[in-house]
Amino acid sequence: MSGNSFGKLFTVSTFGESHGEALGGVIDGCPAGLSIDLDFIQSELDRRKPGQSHIVTQRKEGDKVEFLSGIFEGKTTGTSIGFIIRNENQKSKDYNHNVDVYRPSHADYTYDAKYGHRDYRGGGRSSARETACRVVAGAIAKLILKEYGIVINAYTSQVGDIKLLKNYHDLDFSKIESNIVRCPDELIAETMIQKIEQVRKAGDTIGGQIACVVKNVPVGLGEPVFDKLHADLGKAMLSINAVKGFEYGSGFAGTKMLGSEHNDAFKAGDKITTATNHSGGIQGGISNGEDIYFNVAFKPVATIMQNQETVNAKGEAAEIHGKGRHDPCVLPRAVPIVEAMAALVLVDHLLRSRTNKLRN
Repeated sequence: MSGNSFGKLFTVSTFGESHGEALGGVIDGCPAGLSIDLDFIQSELDRRKPGQSHIVTQRKEGDKVEFLSGIFEGKTTGTSIGFIIRNENQKSKDYNHNVDVYRPSHADYTYDAKYGHRDYRGGGRSSARETACRVVAGAIAKLILKEYGIVINAYTSQVGDIKLLKNYHDLDFSKIESNIVRCPDELIAETMIQKIEQVRKAGDTIGGQIACVVKNVPVGLGEPVFDKLHADLGKAMLSINAVKGFEYGSGFAGTKMLGSEHNDAFKAGDKITTATNHSGGIQGGISNGEDIYFNVAFKPVATIMQNQETVNAKGEAAEIHGKGRHDPCVLPRAVPIVEAMAALVLVDHLLRSRTNKLRN
C-alpha cells in the first residue's frame, strides 16, 4: 500500500491499524532547535481521543504519544521524529459479525477488491483512528507556526440542518472548547448537542460541517501550478475520513455573484490589503496576507445501530447490524484533525517559500 505519506519538505508518514498493537509515524523535515511542548502535543491528542463525552464513541483510549527519536533535551535535532501511540482498548470481537460481510458505505468492499485481503477489525488501515498520528504531526507543525504568529481555529459550524449563521468575525474562538460539540456559539451548540443525542438514541448518525480560519499568514505561500495553496488544503481535508466536500473563500456561494460583487478591491496604504475577502486569503494559489477561511463537509458516520441490507464476499444477499462503540457524529473529534491537516500544509509551504528568492 502506498499513499501513507503527506507533504514535500515537512512530511509525515503514518502506520498502524485501529486494532493493531499501535499506531505511529515518522516526521521528516522538521527544523532543528524547535522547543517541543509535550503537554501541548498531548492536549491536542486529548481533543481528538475517543471517550471524551457522551456524544462520541465510548472507546477508552489514553492516546499517550511516545517519541522515539528526533528530540533531545526538549528540542528537535533536525533528524527524523519517530513516535507511537499504543492501542489499549481494542474489542475486536465487536467485528466478528462482518468477517465476510461488507458494511454499507465503508471501505470493506473496495479494500477487498483492491488488495484481496483486509483487516475487518474496525476497518484496519481505513479506520479514522489513523488520524491520531496526524494530530501529533500537526501539533508539532503548530509549534512551528507559533514562531511566525500564525493561528489556526476550527470549529463545528453545522450539524445536520442546524447551522451557525454568524460570520466568523463575530465569533469568540476562545469559546470553542467550552462545550462538547466545539461550537463557539453556546445557544447553537446546545441545539446541536440535543440533535446528536436524539440521533444516537435512534441508533443513527448525522453529519455536518467544520469551519476553519487561519490568521496572520504571510504573503507568498503556495506553489503554482499544481501545488496551489488551496489545492493542497483541499487534498489535506479530503484525505480525512468521512469528508465529502471542501470550499474556501466564497466557495459555492460565489457562483451566485457577479464579478463586480466578487472582486476583492485593493486598499492603498503602507500594507496592501483588500476591502473584502471573497478570495479566502488565496489568489492565484498564493496566500495574499488576508485570513484564510474554508469549510469542510462531513458525511454521517457509516456505522449505524440499525439493520441494513448488504452482501457478502460471494455477492449473496445478507443483513448486518452495527455493533461496538462508534461516533453518532464525527464533528467534535474532527475539529483538531482539520486544524492539524491545515497546519501540516502551511508549514510545508512555509519551508518551501524560503527557497524561492534570495533574502537580505
